[in-house]
Amino acid sequence: MSLGPIIEVNNLSVHQEDILILSDITFTLNKGEFVYLIGKTGSGKTSLLRTLYADLPLKNGTAEIAGFSLETLQRKQAPLLRRKLGIVFQNFHLLIDRTVNDNLLYVMKATGWKDKLEMHKRLHEVLDKVELSTKGFKMPNQLSGGEQQRLVIARALINDPELILADEPTGNLDPETSEGIFNLLVDISKSGRAVVMATHNYELLKKYPARILKCDTGKIYDSLTSDFKLHETEI
Repeated sequence: MSLGPIIEVNNLSVHQEDILILSDITFTLNKGEFVYLIGKTGSGKTSLLRTLYADLPLKNGTAEIAGFSLETLQRKQAPLLRRKLGIVFQNFHLLIDRTVNDNLLYVMKATGWKDKLEMHKRLHEVLDKVELSTKGFKMPNQLSGGEQQRLVIARALINDPELILADEPTGNLDPETSEGIFNLLVDISKSGRAVVMATHNYELLKKYPARILKCDTGKIYDSLTSDFKLHETEI
């Protein structure tokens, strides 16, 4: 997987319907890079992620995501973009009436997989990656919170994405489990995928320093710039 930009945004604005949430956003993210996305509740983190995976329309600026131009992306093309992305939700969004295996197979069928042997091979690869290889027969409610989040990450990995967008993946987990999920995401980034992880977990930021994008007062501030400042009260 060659390195290079996976996200390039210039003068991007983020809107919720007609309400401006963030403006004048400009940053580049390379493959293999791990970035924290922080900010107080309501500061625009989730709205930014939703814009990047084309769930909110682009109204101003330009954005190139995994080879797709958001300003020219048609609604029917959004699924093609999302096949190149892995999206990790805080609230899991698992199919509670299907087993671990069937949750993954559902996604594979929906995204065009046909060969049953290849499907089961890939399924076992991602479950092994997230340490759930013995849990395939279980229902989601038989898993711990940390295991459910690992399943969500497995689902995000199933199509070998170039970019992982994780929205508060440790928000509902205890500190030890949170650290395990964080380490899994870092490991994924080391394989050449980019990871954007929205978080309120200041302890992780202190223990594992990395690049930070901070949503504040309708803007995005990048820790790569010299005027960046971080205070615990800001997240």
